[in-house]
Amino acid sequence: GITTVSSGQQSQPHPQLLCRSEMVAEGQSRGFDPLQLGCDSLFVVRRAGQLYGWRNACPHINGAPMAWRKDAYLDAAGRYIACHAHGALFEPDTGMCIQGPCVGQQLQPVDVSETPDGNIVVVDPLQDNKKE
Repeated sequence: GITTVSSGQQSQPHPQLLCRSEMVAEGQSRGFDPLQLGCDSLFVVRRAGQLYGWRNACPHINGAPMAWRKDAYLDAAGRYIACHAHGALFEPDTGMCIQGPCVGQQLQPVDVSETPDGNIVVVDPLQDNKKE
């Protein structure tokens, strides 16, 4: 099961609109800044029709941003999520590192979903701020 730890002052998460579904096509990625931090804190990848959300933070170096330019989270072939700083590759569906300095480590998942009317939302944009 999924256990949620509440800090007391938090009510239900409010899903936040990221973009229209068609803005993340099959085999593409897109970064977002839902908390208005001035840099993308999460990114979304569409693989085999499924959406996967990940924190824009490489496990290799304490949360280093991964894209070498806006929305460039995938390798040249579009098969893997790539951290361009150190060449790490991650599976888009599991977030598991399969090549590079952090093999066996995982990206941190972000709960994203698609609404029936064709929008991509992040279920709990504040989950970024909950440090373990």
